[in-house]
Amino acid sequence: MLNQSADLDRLFHALADPTRRAMIERLSRGPAPVSELAKPIAMSLPAVMQHLGVLEAAGLVRSEKSGRVRVCAIEPKALSQAEQWIDARRIEWERRLDRLGDYLKTLESKGEGHDGQD
Repeated sequence: MLNQSADLDRLFHALADPTRRAMIERLSRGPAPVSELAKPIAMSLPAVMQHLGVLEAAGLVRSEKSGRVRVCAIEPKALSQAEQWIDARRIEWERRLDRLGDYLKTLESKGEGHDGQD
């Protein structure tokens, strides 16, 4: 569990930055060379490479060198981990809200709810 927590920390840290999210969005359409990923971003190539390093360390992106070109691709499994974690939180809150709704209905049926007068 602790290792999974560290993995999620890296994943959410990587996704917390808008530049990295833009890179992920682009890569969700298919693999791309680093130069293409860097084109719309107003920063130096070394800075872009640092962002890619964070994405790779989080397991969100993999890259390989083909000749002189480094091509990056998304790793869907890492996004799936984030989705599972978020979905578990959503389910937990839906249950809590359902219980609250049931409790409020019980109060209302007992006449203990708000009677419309202030």
